[in-house]
Amino acid sequence: MVKIEAIVKPFRLPAIKDALLALGVQGLTVLEVQGFGRQRGRTEVYRGAEYDVSFVPKMMVVVVVPREMAEEVVDMIIKNAYTGKIGDGKIFISSIDEVIRIRTRETGPEAL
Repeated sequence: MVKIEAIVKPFRLPAIKDALLALGVQGLTVLEVQGFGRQRGRTEVYRGAEYDVSFVPKMMVVVVVPREMAEEVVDMIIKNAYTGKIGDGKIFISSIDEVIRIRTRETGPEAL
């Protein structure tokens, strides 16, 4: 099993969610996050005053899927998150040793 964490622009989230469900992903977690990458935030102007916004708002989508499904999920996220502009996001992929469903105590892929 692998955990896929994708940090994406907020307005791309509905398309990503719909595509994940269409692929058969059983569940996902979404978090509102803030941060910066190479763009180092941005400068905004409000009522004539300029100020720096150090952290850019993003959404983090977290899914755990069987290893054989990971490449398809990553490709789908890239396809639906891509705008071609700076700040499209990042995807992190980690191995998961074990999953346990608390209610039933199922383990492994059955717990997903």
